[in-house]
Amino acid sequence: MMLSEYGVTAVRIARCVITQEVTKKRMAYMMHMPFNEPSGVFVTINTFPDEELRGCIGYPEPVLPFPEALESAARSACHDPRFPTLKEHELDNVVVEVTILTPPELIIVSKQELPNMIKIGRDGLMLEYKGRRSVFLPQVPVEWEWNVLEYLENLCLKAGVPKDSWKEKDCSIYVFRGHIFRELSPSGDVQEVQEC
Repeated sequence: MMLSEYGVTAVRIARCVITQEVTKKRMAYMMHMPFNEPSGVFVTINTFPDEELRGCIGYPEPVLPFPEALESAARSACHDPRFPTLKEHELDNVVVEVTILTPPELIIVSKQELPNMIKIGRDGLMLEYKGRRSVFLPQVPVEWEWNVLEYLENLCLKAGVPKDSWKEKDCSIYVFRGHIFRELSPSGDVQEVQEC
C-alpha cells in the first residue's frame, strides 16, 4: 500500500473512531494496516465549511504503533480541552484531518542561525524548555500567516514561556515534517494536502 493510500485509510479510520467516541455506538472498522511501526500522528477536527479548529490532539514522537496512536489521537481530539466535547449533532459539520509525522530531529545550530533553518509550510516544530513543551504542525504557521520569527515566538508562548525563549542556550527546538490527509467534506473524499 502506498503512503497516499495509507493516508486515505487513516482518515477513514479516524472518522470511524471519532463517530464511535461521540455516539457511544460500536462501529466495525479495521485497525489492521500494513504500517504498524511507531509513528507520530495528529488528528485534527475542523468545522465545515468555516474551517475553524474544533479539536487537535496527537503524538509528536513515535512512542506507539501507528494504529494505536491514530485511534488514541482520534478519541482524544473529541475532548480537546480548549473546546467543548464534540457532540453527535456536529459530526455532519466537521472534517477530519490526519497528519503523519517524521521523527522530530534536534536542530543543532547557533540561535542566530536557527531562523534560517526553518521553512514555513514544510517544517513542524517542537520546543522543550525548563520542563515545558509545545508543538506546532507544519500547517499552523501557514494558516496564521506567520513568518519564521512569529512562528518561533508563538511556539514559546504556547509552551507558557516568554516569546524570546527560543534564543536561550538551554531551549531545544526540534523539527519534523508532516504528510497531511484530509476530508474535502464531512465523511467525503480524502485528499493528500501536503507531502513532506
